Amino acid sequence: MDFTFFLEPFSYPFMLRALITILVLAAASGVVGLFINLRSLEFISDGLVHSVFPGLVVGFVVGGTDALLPGALVAGVIAAAILTVVSRRGVGSDAAIAVVLAGSFSLGVVIVSRGTNYVSQLEQLLFGAVLTVTVSQLWQIIIISAFAILLVGLTWRRQLFLSFDRSGFRTSGYRVLPAELLLNCSVAFLVVAGSQALGNLLVLAFLIVPVAIARLMTTRLGLLTPIALVVAGVSGWLGLLVSFHASVSYGLTPSPGSVIVIVLIAIYAVVLLSHLVILRSGVRAALKREG
Repeated sequence: MDFTFFLEPFSYPFMLRALITILVLAAASGVVGLFINLRSLEFISDGLVHSVFPGLVVGFVVGGTDALLPGALVAGVIAAAILTVVSRRGVGSDAAIAVVLAGSFSLGVVIVSRGTNYVSQLEQLLFGAVLTVTVSQLWQIIIISAFAILLVGLTWRRQLFLSFDRSGFRTSGYRVLPAELLLNCSVAFLVVAGSQALGNLLVLAFLIVPVAIARLMTTRLGLLTPIALVVAGVSGWLGLLVSFHASVSYGLTPSPGSVIVIVLIAIYAVVLLSHLVILRSGVRAALKREG
Protein backbone atom coordinates (compact mmCIF):
# COMPACT_ATOMS: atom_id res chain seq x y z
CA MET A 1 0.00 0.00 0.00
CA ASP A 2 1.30 3.43 -0.97
CA PHE A 3 1.41 5.75 2.05
CA THR A 4 2.76 8.71 0.08
CA PHE A 5 -0.66 10.34 -0.05
CA PHE A 6 -0.87 10.28 3.76
CA LEU A 7 2.73 11.12 4.67
CA GLU A 8 4.17 13.28 1.89
CA PRO A 9 2.47 16.54 2.98
CA PHE A 10 4.29 16.37 6.31
CA SER A 11 7.69 16.33 4.62
CA TYR A 12 7.26 20.10 4.29
CA PRO A 13 8.50 21.99 7.39
CA PHE A 14 5.38 24.16 7.71
CA MET A 15 3.11 21.09 7.61
CA LEU A 16 5.28 19.23 10.12
CA ARG A 17 5.19 22.21 12.51
CA ALA A 18 1.41 22.34 12.10
CA LEU A 19 1.09 18.63 12.89
CA ILE A 20 3.33 18.89 15.97
CA THR A 21 1.28 21.87 17.14
CA ILE A 22 -1.96 19.92 16.80
CA LEU A 23 -0.54 16.87 18.60
CA VAL A 24 0.64 19.04 21.50
CA LEU A 25 -2.80 20.63 21.75
CA ALA A 26 -4.38 17.17 21.51
CA ALA A 27 -2.39 15.94 24.51
CA ALA A 28 -3.26 19.01 26.57
CA SER A 29 -6.94 19.00 25.60
CA GLY A 30 -7.24 15.34 26.59
CA VAL A 31 -6.02 16.14 30.11
CA VAL A 32 -7.66 19.50 30.78
CA GLY A 33 -10.78 18.73 28.76
CA LEU A 34 -11.54 15.75 31.01
CA PHE A 35 -12.43 18.03 33.92
CA ILE A 36 -14.29 20.47 31.68
CA ASN A 37 -16.56 17.56 30.79
CA LEU A 38 -16.83 16.04 34.27
CA ARG A 39 -17.87 19.38 35.81
CA SER A 40 -19.95 20.61 32.86
CA LEU A 41 -17.74 23.68 32.45
CA GLU A 42 -18.32 24.06 28.72
CA PHE A 43 -19.95 27.47 29.14
CA ILE A 44 -17.14 28.73 31.37
CA SER A 45 -14.67 27.53 28.75
CA ASP A 46 -16.62 29.49 26.14
CA GLY A 47 -16.32 32.58 28.34
CA LEU A 48 -12.58 32.06 28.71
CA VAL A 49 -12.20 31.62 24.96
CA HIS A 50 -13.85 34.97 24.27
CA SER A 51 -12.10 36.72 27.16
CA VAL A 52 -8.74 35.82 25.63
CA PHE A 53 -9.66 37.65 22.42
CA PRO A 54 -8.77 41.19 23.62
CA GLY A 55 -5.37 39.92 24.76
CA LEU A 56 -4.78 38.41 21.33
CA VAL A 57 -5.73 41.70 19.70
CA VAL A 58 -3.56 43.86 21.98
CA GLY A 59 -0.61 41.52 21.54
CA PHE A 60 -1.05 41.54 17.76
CA VAL A 61 -1.31 45.35 17.62
CA VAL A 62 1.70 45.88 19.86
CA GLY A 63 4.12 43.23 18.63
CA GLY A 64 2.61 41.38 15.68
CA THR A 65 2.22 37.59 15.60
CA ASP A 66 5.12 36.98 18.01
CA ALA A 67 3.22 38.86 20.74
CA LEU A 68 -0.08 37.02 20.31
CA LEU A 69 0.52 34.44 23.02
CA PRO A 70 1.93 36.79 25.70
CA GLY A 71 -1.02 39.16 25.28
CA ALA A 72 -3.54 36.31 25.38
CA LEU A 73 -1.82 34.77 28.42
CA VAL A 74 -2.30 37.90 30.51
CA ALA A 75 -5.93 38.24 29.44
CA GLY A 76 -6.60 34.55 30.09
CA VAL A 77 -5.23 34.54 33.63
CA ILE A 78 -7.17 37.70 34.53
CA ALA A 79 -10.39 36.29 33.05
CA ALA A 80 -9.93 32.95 34.84
CA ALA A 81 -9.56 34.74 38.18
CA ILE A 82 -12.55 37.01 37.55
CA LEU A 83 -14.86 34.20 36.44
CA THR A 84 -13.85 31.98 39.37
CA VAL A 85 -14.38 34.66 42.02
CA VAL A 86 -17.45 36.42 40.63
CA SER A 87 -19.36 33.17 40.08
CA ARG A 88 -18.91 32.39 43.80
CA ARG A 89 -19.99 35.79 45.17
CA GLY A 90 -23.74 35.62 44.80
CA VAL A 91 -23.80 36.43 41.12
CA GLY A 92 -25.09 33.68 38.83
CA SER A 93 -22.19 32.02 37.11
CA ASP A 94 -24.01 32.02 33.77
CA ALA A 95 -24.69 35.75 34.06
CA ALA A 96 -21.08 36.47 34.99
CA ILE A 97 -19.78 34.41 32.08
CA ALA A 98 -22.19 36.08 29.64
CA VAL A 99 -21.07 39.55 30.76
CA VAL A 100 -17.39 38.68 30.41
CA LEU A 101 -18.01 36.95 27.07
CA ALA A 102 -19.93 39.81 25.47
CA GLY A 103 -17.83 42.62 26.94
CA SER A 104 -14.40 41.16 26.23
CA PHE A 105 -15.25 40.03 22.71
CA SER A 106 -16.75 43.42 21.84
CA LEU A 107 -13.67 45.15 23.25
CA GLY A 108 -11.43 43.00 21.09
CA VAL A 109 -13.41 43.79 17.94
CA VAL A 110 -13.25 47.53 18.70
CA ILE A 111 -9.48 47.41 19.16
CA VAL A 112 -8.78 45.36 16.04
CA SER A 113 -11.10 47.54 13.94
CA ARG A 114 -8.68 50.43 14.41
CA GLY A 115 -6.12 48.63 12.23
CA THR A 116 -5.77 49.15 8.50
CA ASN A 117 -6.21 45.45 7.61
CA TYR A 118 -9.24 44.99 9.82
CA VAL A 119 -10.88 42.06 7.97
CA SER A 120 -7.72 39.97 7.47
CA GLN A 121 -6.54 40.57 11.05
CA LEU A 122 -9.94 39.64 12.47
CA GLU A 123 -10.09 36.48 10.35
CA GLN A 124 -6.63 35.37 11.51
CA LEU A 125 -7.44 35.95 15.18
CA LEU A 126 -10.81 34.21 15.00
CA PHE A 127 -9.95 31.22 12.81
CA GLY A 128 -6.23 30.75 13.41
CA ALA A 129 -3.25 30.22 11.14
CA VAL A 130 -1.83 26.81 11.98
CA LEU A 131 0.18 26.60 8.74
CA THR A 132 2.10 29.77 9.58
CA VAL A 133 3.17 28.76 13.09
CA THR A 134 6.85 29.61 13.46
CA VAL A 135 9.43 27.68 15.46
CA SER A 136 9.36 30.25 18.26
CA GLN A 137 5.56 30.17 18.38
CA LEU A 138 5.62 26.38 18.44
CA TRP A 139 7.90 26.44 21.48
CA GLN A 140 5.57 28.93 23.16
CA ILE A 141 2.63 26.61 22.51
CA ILE A 142 4.55 23.62 23.86
CA ILE A 143 5.58 25.43 27.04
CA ILE A 144 2.12 26.86 27.75
CA SER A 145 0.40 23.52 27.05
CA ALA A 146 2.88 21.70 29.28
CA PHE A 147 2.22 24.19 32.07
CA ALA A 148 -1.54 23.64 31.73
CA ILE A 149 -1.01 19.87 31.98
CA LEU A 150 1.31 20.36 34.97
CA LEU A 151 -1.26 22.43 36.89
CA VAL A 152 -3.88 19.73 36.46
CA GLY A 153 -1.43 16.89 37.03
CA LEU A 154 -0.22 18.26 40.36
CA THR A 155 -3.80 18.50 41.65
CA TRP A 156 -5.20 15.47 39.78
CA ARG A 157 -6.63 13.60 42.80
CA ARG A 158 -8.20 16.72 44.27
CA GLN A 159 -9.69 17.71 40.91
CA LEU A 160 -11.25 14.24 40.60
CA PHE A 161 -12.54 14.39 44.18
CA LEU A 162 -14.13 17.78 43.57
CA SER A 163 -15.64 16.64 40.26
CA PHE A 164 -17.49 13.69 41.81
CA ASP A 165 -18.23 14.84 45.38
CA ARG A 166 -18.22 18.59 45.99
CA SER A 167 -19.75 18.30 49.47
CA GLY A 168 -17.34 15.57 50.49
CA PHE A 169 -14.47 17.69 49.18
CA ARG A 170 -15.43 20.52 51.54
CA THR A 171 -16.08 18.16 54.44
CA SER A 172 -12.60 16.68 54.06
CA GLY A 173 -11.12 20.11 54.74
CA TYR A 174 -10.16 21.02 51.18
CA ARG A 175 -10.82 24.50 49.85
CA VAL A 176 -12.88 24.65 46.67
CA LEU A 177 -11.74 28.08 45.46
CA PRO A 178 -8.03 27.24 44.90
CA ALA A 179 -8.92 24.02 43.06
CA GLU A 180 -11.42 25.81 40.81
CA LEU A 181 -8.98 28.65 40.16
CA LEU A 182 -6.20 26.22 39.18
CA LEU A 183 -8.49 24.38 36.76
CA ASN A 184 -9.79 27.60 35.20
CA CYS A 185 -6.22 28.84 34.79
CA SER A 186 -5.34 25.54 33.09
CA VAL A 187 -8.28 26.00 30.73
CA ALA A 188 -7.17 29.58 30.07
CA PHE A 189 -3.60 28.45 29.30
CA LEU A 190 -4.88 25.84 26.87
CA VAL A 191 -7.15 28.41 25.22
CA VAL A 192 -4.13 30.69 24.86
CA ALA A 193 -2.02 27.91 23.36
CA GLY A 194 -4.75 26.78 20.98
CA SER A 195 -5.80 30.24 19.81
CA GLN A 196 -2.61 30.68 17.78
CA ALA A 197 -3.21 27.50 15.79
CA LEU A 198 -6.99 27.01 15.64
CA GLY A 199 -8.17 30.55 16.28
CA ASN A 200 -10.22 32.01 19.09
CA LEU A 201 -13.56 30.55 17.96
CA LEU A 202 -12.43 27.07 16.91
CA VAL A 203 -10.29 26.23 19.94
CA LEU A 204 -13.44 25.62 22.01
CA ALA A 205 -14.35 22.58 19.91
CA PHE A 206 -10.88 21.11 20.42
CA LEU A 207 -11.29 21.53 24.18
CA ILE A 208 -14.73 19.95 24.40
CA VAL A 209 -15.48 17.55 21.54
CA PRO A 210 -12.67 14.94 21.96
CA VAL A 211 -13.62 14.17 25.57
CA ALA A 212 -17.32 14.18 24.65
CA ILE A 213 -16.53 11.53 22.04
CA ALA A 214 -14.56 9.54 24.60
CA ARG A 215 -17.52 9.63 27.03
CA LEU A 216 -19.68 8.01 24.33
CA MET A 217 -17.11 5.29 23.68
CA THR A 218 -16.29 4.17 27.23
CA THR A 219 -17.45 4.39 30.83
CA ARG A 220 -13.98 3.72 32.22
CA LEU A 221 -12.46 6.87 33.69
CA GLY A 222 -8.90 5.79 32.95
CA LEU A 223 -9.60 5.51 29.23
CA LEU A 224 -11.25 8.91 28.72
CA THR A 225 -8.08 10.95 28.38
CA PRO A 226 -6.21 8.46 26.11
CA ILE A 227 -9.21 8.15 23.79
CA ALA A 228 -9.69 11.92 23.68
CA LEU A 229 -6.01 12.40 22.90
CA VAL A 230 -6.12 9.89 20.03
CA VAL A 231 -9.35 11.36 18.62
CA ALA A 232 -7.97 14.91 18.71
CA GLY A 233 -4.66 13.84 17.19
CA VAL A 234 -6.26 11.83 14.37
CA SER A 235 -8.70 14.66 13.64
CA GLY A 236 -5.83 17.12 13.43
CA TRP A 237 -3.84 14.87 11.12
CA LEU A 238 -6.82 14.21 8.84
CA GLY A 239 -7.83 17.88 8.81
CA LEU A 240 -4.35 19.00 7.78
CA LEU A 241 -4.19 16.21 5.17
CA VAL A 242 -7.55 17.13 3.62
CA SER A 243 -6.81 20.86 3.55
CA PHE A 244 -3.38 20.26 1.96
CA HIS A 245 -4.67 18.02 -0.86
CA ALA A 246 -7.69 20.27 -1.41
CA SER A 247 -5.31 23.16 -1.98
CA VAL A 248 -2.72 21.33 -4.09
CA SER A 249 -5.01 19.12 -6.18
CA TYR A 250 -8.16 21.22 -6.51
CA GLY A 251 -7.02 24.81 -5.98
CA LEU A 252 -9.23 25.26 -2.94
CA THR A 253 -8.12 27.22 0.14
CA PRO A 254 -10.04 25.84 3.13
CA SER A 255 -9.01 26.95 6.60
CA PRO A 256 -7.10 23.99 8.14
CA GLY A 257 -8.48 24.81 11.58
CA SER A 258 -12.04 24.74 10.28
CA VAL A 259 -11.44 21.44 8.47
CA ILE A 260 -10.03 19.91 11.67
CA VAL A 261 -13.13 20.93 13.60
CA ILE A 262 -15.40 19.57 10.83
CA VAL A 263 -13.59 16.23 11.07
CA LEU A 264 -14.06 16.28 14.85
CA ILE A 265 -17.78 16.96 14.52
CA ALA A 266 -18.11 14.22 11.88
CA ILE A 267 -16.44 11.71 14.22
CA TYR A 268 -18.72 12.84 17.04
CA ALA A 269 -21.81 12.36 14.85
CA VAL A 270 -20.74 8.84 13.82
CA VAL A 271 -19.91 7.81 17.39
CA LEU A 272 -23.15 9.31 18.74
CA LEU A 273 -25.23 7.49 16.12
CA SER A 274 -23.44 4.22 16.89
CA HIS A 275 -23.97 4.79 20.61
CA LEU A 276 -27.70 5.34 20.13
CA VAL A 277 -28.02 2.24 17.94
CA ILE A 278 -26.22 0.12 20.55
CA LEU A 279 -28.42 1.50 23.34
CA ARG A 280 -31.57 0.82 21.34
CA SER A 281 -30.41 -2.71 20.56
CA GLY A 282 -29.67 -3.29 24.23
CA VAL A 283 -33.13 -2.09 25.24
CA ARG A 284 -34.78 -4.35 22.68
CA ALA A 285 -32.73 -7.33 23.85
CA ALA A 286 -33.67 -6.63 27.47
CA LEU A 287 -37.37 -6.38 26.59
CA LYS A 288 -37.22 -9.70 24.72
CA ARG A 289 -35.61 -11.41 27.71
CA GLU A 290 -38.30 -10.04 30.02
CA GLY A 291 -41.04 -11.04 27.58
